[in-house]
Amino acid sequence: MATITRLFDIPYYQLERFNSIPDALASKVNGSWVKTSTQEYIDKANAISRALLQMGIQKDDKIAVISSNNRTEWNIIDIGVLQTGAQNVPVYPTISEDDYEYILNHCGAIYCFVSDTEVLRKINLIKDKVPQLKEIYSFDAIPGCKNWKELITLGDESNNQEEVEVRKNSIHTNDLATIIYTSGTTGRPKGVMLSHQNIVSNVLDSAPRIPFKAGDSRALSFLPICHIFERMVLYLYQHYGVSIYFGESIEKISDNIKEVKPNVMTVVPRLIEKVYDKIYAKGNELSGIKRKLFYWAINLGLRYEPYGANGFWYELQLKIARKLIFSKWKEGLGGNLELMVSGSAALQPRLCRVFAAAEIPVMEGYGLSETSPVIAVNDMRNRGFKIGTVGKPIGEVEVKIAQDGEILCKGPNVMLGYFKDDAKTAEVIEDGYFHTGDIGEIDTEGFLKITDRKKEMFKTSGGKYIAPQILENAMKQSRFIEQIMVIGDGQKMPAAFIQPNFEFVKEWAKIHNIDLGTTNESLITNEKVIARFKEEIDTINEKFGHWEQIKRFELTPDLWTPENGQLTPTMKLKRKVVLEKYKELFDKIYN
Repeated sequence: MATITRLFDIPYYQLERFNSIPDALASKVNGSWVKTSTQEYIDKANAISRALLQMGIQKDDKIAVISSNNRTEWNIIDIGVLQTGAQNVPVYPTISEDDYEYILNHCGAIYCFVSDTEVLRKINLIKDKVPQLKEIYSFDAIPGCKNWKELITLGDESNNQEEVEVRKNSIHTNDLATIIYTSGTTGRPKGVMLSHQNIVSNVLDSAPRIPFKAGDSRALSFLPICHIFERMVLYLYQHYGVSIYFGESIEKISDNIKEVKPNVMTVVPRLIEKVYDKIYAKGNELSGIKRKLFYWAINLGLRYEPYGANGFWYELQLKIARKLIFSKWKEGLGGNLELMVSGSAALQPRLCRVFAAAEIPVMEGYGLSETSPVIAVNDMRNRGFKIGTVGKPIGEVEVKIAQDGEILCKGPNVMLGYFKDDAKTAEVIEDGYFHTGDIGEIDTEGFLKITDRKKEMFKTSGGKYIAPQILENAMKQSRFIEQIMVIGDGQKMPAAFIQPNFEFVKEWAKIHNIDLGTTNESLITNEKVIARFKEEIDTINEKFGHWEQIKRFELTPDLWTPENGQLTPTMKLKRKVVLEKYKELFDKIYN
């Protein structure tokens, strides 16, 4: 059996172990799923490699790939580039033109692949400021832009596969494979250098946590492939013989789930929240006994503990709830979903409980771009699942907690360093341990729990430490609150900016015959709305010490999104940006 030491070994391993899977990769084109077999995947990747060598690509050249959606072409280009010893530099499609200019110049990209007209437009705006960029190729057919299929044709016409094999054989497991530019909550993006070994080790060490059958499962992929979380998982699917179907867009995910009927998906907590909110809204529309049963099942689910910890009577009720209510949830998610893996932000324990009760478990994990990314992940089997934690560390990864509570990580998954930035690398890697910047603890059973970001903790003027993420995660369990940022560094008390869950607030107002007006501005100034939010916050405040409690808050009328600048592409708060944006509200609270 072929051994996997470099990322491009993975498709060959799949071919050898599972033969040619007919739908190794599948994308929706003009309304139909177009499937690419394992053999065709390898053949096209080799054609790309041959073409790139014909074009003079050398080892350690950089090629940027920018796609607004996940698609088969991305993976073919990825393997084709890696086989030449060049590096694939994936870039978020939603960043500013300034960041495009910075990243393409910083990494020295000489070619760039784009998905569509909008991404091409952005690149064309800054192309003149990126002197080393030789050519742009598009995945979609765009007039006036070279198409990626031209490289397939060039590769098919080339007779240099031996040269490809020689180049492949010259690539070692410790060689650089990719540079991931972190979205960053402040300052310029940093280029995280990951080797083949970094990511391959993460794939192989994460594989034992997969509970479903190898070679006989389907995945739906829609989280951005430019992020190392989804990218590593795609390599993991390929290693495990899972057919990968690429979702068309977030808006069409519901339709795609029903078509593909996946066994597994990677998700972010916000998506789980939206799914739950939709289910809850439908339950609200029921009447009579059906409505009572729905809420009974929900309340039962919110008390769920794994491994029968709630006892015989609870398990009997749960069995009934699964048959009458939760089975319909599963049907709505395609009927075959066995597992969702959640990353990038903290998952609310109530959601973890209720979906596990519904037999659609969400396994929360933890990691960073710098750790390729997985450090720890939950696993339903062998008592490896604990609600409120991110699971136990994966094999070969050592985790310890520093004296100040910071999580330190050591293992083959830790990055080579930051590209062209030895000083920043030295700041985060000491004695082989990567300093994550997260605060956490390991319990007596070996489960890791994240409690806050080290840099985000602050002191009030009274000298009390405040851990904002703990407060924020607790507050976000309220269905009224979509986003929240706790403030108060150097001030007399903690306070918060809150973006309401506008849809839910409108539903609540409708039930209570409250006129909210027609705008978000009128909603957030409604006295009854403000009173209801105060009630929610006062209730949650009771879980915290007096000095930690949020004493004042202000509601904001706009949505916090990556496009609006308040969040990173991975949905983390850009605290400095949010603070600047709502400076008047800050002054209103503290002056």
